[in-house]
Amino acid sequence: MNSRRVLITGASRGIGLALATRLAQAGHHPVGFARSHPAAFPGQFQQVDLSDRAATWRGLDAVLETGPVDAVVNNVGLVRPAYLPDVSLDDLHDVYDLTVRVAVQVTQAALPGMKASGWGRVVNVSSLVTVGKPQRTAYGAAKAGLDFCTRAWAGELAADGITVNSVSPGPVETGLFRENNPPGSPGEQRYLSAIPAGRIGQPAELAAAICFLLSEDAGYITGQVLRVDGGGSVG
Repeated sequence: MNSRRVLITGASRGIGLALATRLAQAGHHPVGFARSHPAAFPGQFQQVDLSDRAATWRGLDAVLETGPVDAVVNNVGLVRPAYLPDVSLDDLHDVYDLTVRVAVQVTQAALPGMKASGWGRVVNVSSLVTVGKPQRTAYGAAKAGLDFCTRAWAGELAADGITVNSVSPGPVETGLFRENNPPGSPGEQRYLSAIPAGRIGQPAELAAAICFLLSEDAGYITGQVLRVDGGGSVG
């Protein structure tokens, strides 16, 4: 097994932290990239405010000073729920910036190393809400933009040995989800009623799907959206 260095944005909790743990257990080298440092992280961690473009470049420089990365997982996200009449244009900007701009910036920084080695993986973490959900104008539009990037980059980078795919979670037991959908809340019930599996997903289940797309075995899969949503997108 080749040991890979994987840069993960939003790695301090939830899916990002679960993914880092799984990668480390498999002998890989996760590099966390997030605003807050978790109490324990199974690899290198770069504390950076990703909402700050200049700080993001400085953080990327610090990571790449110690060597190239083989794979990027664009996982950081921000939810600002609102019905259309109440959508703040500042919120729209902030959500899109943190989701799409950061993914572009981080992937750009990692590309030279991937191209030089003739091998690379990019996984964008999208969302079930791209198929349509009330109060998610900013978040859904940003994640849909990320899915477009997946398809566009896959076509651009395939000849360099780099695959690009999305993983699209349904509701997952993370701090971000619970901030907007506390246990027993109407929001949680709306999600559960639309999920055929009848439960909230676990970060480890998303980490498993992402790890597959990062693996050697997934080398012929690119430009795809893998929905890990308990069947939520079926209907």
